[in-house]
Amino acid sequence: MFTLLVLMALAAFAIPFLLVLAVAKFAFRLVLLPIKLLFLPIILVLVVVKFAILLALGAVFVAVLIPIAIVVALFAAPFLIAAAVVS
Repeated sequence: MFTLLVLMALAAFAIPFLLVLAVAKFAFRLVLLPIKLLFLPIILVLVVVKFAILLALGAVFVAVLIPIAIVVALFAAPFLIAAAVVS
């Protein structure tokens, strides 16, 4: 009987406490929403700058890779011609 009384007392205190926590969490999110919305343009600028940097690095990589490929092709061409003549 005492156990049932303790469980009822626990429920009487725990349920309102959980309810207050849920309401406080909702209010906290509601208060922070305008701050999140203020940071959206900043995040957008950062993402655009990030993609611009990645695009520039990719263009530099390709610009460096093309002359290297040309030099390799110039050195490999005589060997390829010789292999074609032999076979």
